[in-house]
Amino acid sequence: MTTGVEVTPVSARDAVNRQILEISEDRVHGFSRNPIRDIAKGSGVDSPVVTERIRAMLQAGVIRRVRQTLLATNLAQGALVAWKIAEDRANDAFRFVAARDPFSGHIVIRNSETGPSEWRLWTTLKVPGAFSIEKHCDYLRTSIGAEEFRIMPALRSFVLGVGHMRRKGMKVGQMSAGPAKAMMPSIVDLDWRDWEVLTILKGDFAAEEIGPQMWERRAKRAGVDPAVFFEVAESLDRRGVIGRFSTFLEHTKKIGGEERVSSFNGLFHWAVPAGREIEAGCQIGRFAILTHCYWRDGGPELNNVNIMAVAHGESKEQVMAHKAAIDRHLIDSGIGLNYTNVYWGSRAEIKPSEISPVAYRDWARNAGLV
Repeated sequence: MTTGVEVTPVSARDAVNRQILEISEDRVHGFSRNPIRDIAKGSGVDSPVVTERIRAMLQAGVIRRVRQTLLATNLAQGALVAWKIAEDRANDAFRFVAARDPFSGHIVIRNSETGPSEWRLWTTLKVPGAFSIEKHCDYLRTSIGAEEFRIMPALRSFVLGVGHMRRKGMKVGQMSAGPAKAMMPSIVDLDWRDWEVLTILKGDFAAEEIGPQMWERRAKRAGVDPAVFFEVAESLDRRGVIGRFSTFLEHTKKIGGEERVSSFNGLFHWAVPAGREIEAGCQIGRFAILTHCYWRDGGPELNNVNIMAVAHGESKEQVMAHKAAIDRHLIDSGIGLNYTNVYWGSRAEIKPSEISPVAYRDWARNAGLV
């Protein structure tokens, strides 16, 4: 028996949804007063349909969150942290950081391609500038029973995007015509009004909020005049602290009986010759498969790795084929590499990192850090 009620498709593999997602994941750069209109224009799908589909996918869990991203490395001290921890402690440590540390974003248990690794837990961390990232990590080390940690701030960034749907079926070795840009993190000083607007900007959108005049309604609820909100938001964008408006797919878990959007994610490691990190990063960053690429110093603990990147795919073989193409390019370009490895993600919790100094002070007091 049929009810006659038309059900909105929510699969990421639906043709219309895919059109929308290929734009909405990472193609609306900076601050937009009307992101739905921009997604509609880029995808060729009418705005009311874009609104309906994003709402439905969010309610179904296919999209895990919709939000304005911030360039957090320009707002707080940021780093990738590798944790040396015993195998039997790794899962409890994962749960502790995911539940108890709002300043840790990506929390991932990883396995090394080259064999067993003591560096099982990998997290991203943002700590406001007035506080100590080392002290924060030492607190976590004691709490989770880790032996040691390695803090690796981004010295340069070369790629920062998502676009899982755009990357499906991507040709191995596909890359841009020219080198990627090397971007240096630079902390921007903000006043109280800036933080007031950032607080409005960074929150996840509920399904019912999505549609025309999203920002106007949110600003009014916060007691901020929309004209003032737009003025400050656009100023923040010019100052380099606004990332993109994005719909984040649930790509690490099965939803509604469908296979995961990307079953394999690899954290690629390269140790390139000292002094050639920027050159190497700009060449590696050309490869379209990568969602992230940074210059980070792993030190002797991690074989002096200095370039790290992330790629996602539906099979291990597919991801490794893309990496092999990057390796060949490094060698063919004359840069070369001294060491390389892949750390595969096995368990992940991905959430936005809190960056507010006020929130950090409250958390640190409760943790006994201040």
